[in-house]
Amino acid sequence: MKPSQVSSALKHLVAKQRPVFVWGPPGAGKSDVVRQVANDLEMNLRDVRLSLLDPIDLKGFPVVDKENDQMAWVPANFLPPMMVKGKNGKMVPNEEHGILFLDEMNSAPQAVQAAAYQLILNRCIGDYVLPKNIAMIAAGNRSGDRAVTHQMPSPLANRFVHIDYDVHMDDWYNWATENNISPMVRAFIRFRPNLLHSFDPKENPRAFPSPRSWTFVNDIVGSNLDSAVEMELIKGTVGEGPMTEYIAFANIAKDLPTVDQILMAPEKTEVPSSPAAKYALCTALDKKATKDNLERVLKYVGRMETEYQVLFLRSVLLNDRALSQTKAFTEWAAKNQAVLM
Repeated sequence: MKPSQVSSALKHLVAKQRPVFVWGPPGAGKSDVVRQVANDLEMNLRDVRLSLLDPIDLKGFPVVDKENDQMAWVPANFLPPMMVKGKNGKMVPNEEHGILFLDEMNSAPQAVQAAAYQLILNRCIGDYVLPKNIAMIAAGNRSGDRAVTHQMPSPLANRFVHIDYDVHMDDWYNWATENNISPMVRAFIRFRPNLLHSFDPKENPRAFPSPRSWTFVNDIVGSNLDSAVEMELIKGTVGEGPMTEYIAFANIAKDLPTVDQILMAPEKTEVPSSPAAKYALCTALDKKATKDNLERVLKYVGRMETEYQVLFLRSVLLNDRALSQTKAFTEWAAKNQAVLM
C-alpha cells in the first residue's frame, strides 16, 4: 500500500479506535506518515519506542502503599508508565484526543510485547485505563530486511489490523516538493526511481538508498562542502553506486541553461537532448514559476516531450495550486486534454 493510501487507512482506523500495525522496510518513512496523520487530525502524538523498554516500564513500577506510620503488609500499587502521562507529568486527561504510537514494536523482546497485550486489547495498564479518545498505532520493520526483529506472538498479532507499507515514487516526489528537498535530488530520483529505495538483504550493505537517506543527502548537497568530502559523505549515506550516479547526474546539470536565460529567451534557449538533463531542468524550474512568468516557462518546457511538461506542471501545482487558474495553464490544458484524462 503506497503512503497516501496508508495515510487514508490510518485516519479511518483511528476514527474507529482500531489498533493497527504498519509493516515496512527500514528508512521508508513509516514514522513520518504516522506523524503527518496526527498533524492532519490535529491530535497529540505520543511516540514510544518499545525496543528501548523493559516489561516493568510498560506495566509500571510497584510501590508500597502505607496507610499510616506503622509498617504493615499491604498490596503493591503500580505507578503508570510515562507513556500515559502528558508533557506536564499528569495523566492524559479523558477529553484529550491523541495517538499512542508504539514504534519498533516487533524489535522489542517478546517479554515486552507480552506486556503490551493488556494495553492493546483492553486499553488499560493495571488499574489505569486509557482515555477513550486515545488511538493506538504500532509499526515495525520486516524480518526479511535483516532488521532487529523478534517474532510477534500470535495472540498479540491478532489484536491488530495489519498494513503493508510500500515505497512509492509519486508519493515521495510530492512529499519532497512540499518539504523543500532540493531540485537536484528530486530530479535525480525522478530520473532513477529504482534508487529511491534499494536494499538487498543478502548483501546487507552499510549504506543504502532509502527515502530517509536521500533526506540526509539533501542536507549534504546544500552545505557547500569540498567536492571530495561531499562525495564521501554521499557514499556513506546511500552507497557507492548511487553516489556515482548522482554525481554524474549533477555534473550534467551544471552545464544546463540557467533559469534567467530561459525566462529571457524561452523560444531560443537550447533544449538539452538527454533525458537526465530534461529531468534536471524541469525540476529546477518548478519552484521558479509564478503567475507572471508561467507563460514564458511553458513556452520553453513546451518544446520538450509531453511527459516532461506533465512532470513540470504537477510540481508547479504542488507549490501553488492557484497557478491552475492562470491563462497559460488553461491554454496548455486545452491543448493536452488527452494527457489529463
